[in-house]
Amino acid sequence: MNLVISPVGKLLYTPTAAAASEGMSPVLQFLLVLALVIFAAKAAGYLSTRFGQPAVLGELLAGVILGPSLINLYNLGFIQPENRPYLENTIKIIAELGVIFLMFMAGLETNLSEMFKVGRVAVFSGISGVIFPIAFGILVAMPFGYTFEKSLFIGIILAATSVSISAQTMLELGVLRKREGVALLGAAVFDDVLVVLVLSFYLAMVGGGSGGGALEIIAVILKMAAFFLVTALLGLKVLPWALSRVKKLPISENITATMVVLVLLTAWAAEYLGGVALIVGAFMVGVLAARTRFRHELEEKFRTIIYALLVPVFFVSIGLLVNLGSINGEAWFFAGLVCVAAIVSKIIGCGLGARLTGFNNLSSLRLGVGMVSRGEVGLIVASVGISEGILNQQVYAATVLMVLVTTLFTPFALKLAFRGEKRTDAGIKAAEQVEVSGAN
Repeated sequence: MNLVISPVGKLLYTPTAAAASEGMSPVLQFLLVLALVIFAAKAAGYLSTRFGQPAVLGELLAGVILGPSLINLYNLGFIQPENRPYLENTIKIIAELGVIFLMFMAGLETNLSEMFKVGRVAVFSGISGVIFPIAFGILVAMPFGYTFEKSLFIGIILAATSVSISAQTMLELGVLRKREGVALLGAAVFDDVLVVLVLSFYLAMVGGGSGGGALEIIAVILKMAAFFLVTALLGLKVLPWALSRVKKLPISENITATMVVLVLLTAWAAEYLGGVALIVGAFMVGVLAARTRFRHELEEKFRTIIYALLVPVFFVSIGLLVNLGSINGEAWFFAGLVCVAAIVSKIIGCGLGARLTGFNNLSSLRLGVGMVSRGEVGLIVASVGISEGILNQQVYAATVLMVLVTTLFTPFALKLAFRGEKRTDAGIKAAEQVEVSGAN
């Protein structure tokens, strides 16, 4: 592509002669792909709600339809083959931004004091929600000829949890601030930390790690602890003061822009410096920002762009990863067992942890169902297995299918689990605004 500065100083985009003769430029192709993705997500989400299901379920199915299993979006006639990597990578980046800011919004919807109240539940559910999936993964994989080490890694994949789907579904149902929703978010954070520790231990002792052994594990633990401690201290002590100062500056959308920077930086620091998933960093920023007086302003500012652009692309992108045609023969049976193990192990494991700490049967079931979705965290762990030579493409395909199945299962099952439950999110915002006004 050529970039030309016009006489009036404007930056113009000029396609090369080859691109002009063959069709649309990469940018124009991207705009069309993005428009199709968002339209498909919203249309499918609308149809899903018409059938009494959460919109996220339809958005996920839209991704499957657009993906290589059916339509194969990136192979449509208007897309030039050499531009496919550019389009795929750009959509993936937008999807990553979607999950980051979705978890930030989930954090804004979370009451930190309420989360501390369910800390014991979160810890027990997080621990049992890792132990049971690992055990189930080993039991499923070894009969198919996988060694104990590879079966253990498959179990680690099953132990991962991504509650971005659950958080979105609970937001739609208006129950995220219920006791189960708060416990779910806390358990997911603890689960993520535990899975990263187990994965690090595995790579150090068994896989393709650097071989640092116990010292490497200790370093991982210290990094995580330092990240959580520093982030919490800065968020509790510095964030309210900083936002108050920024609010006085003559900058357009000062608070919103500041939070965008903070969310991105903390997500980066979580994974690069702290060794935990970037969504954990985004969630922490949301939780800490919810304690400031700018909570409602941030919710209003972020909601539009997140739910109009970023989140639809994220949910569709999960389906775009799935190619059901790559699974055949005995691999279908193996993939089916992996999916069943993924669902059952989380419901039993996390539900049992909640039940042992005082939740009743229904609340324990809801928590277990909410922890089923693996999302991008499961794919991240699986990609590590591929890059380290631990897993083959067949297992990775089964993993992608498992991520899709658990992602589709979660909103449907949560809707059933919370059937007849009164909304708690609706009206809370107005009530809190009344409290703030009264305090002032």
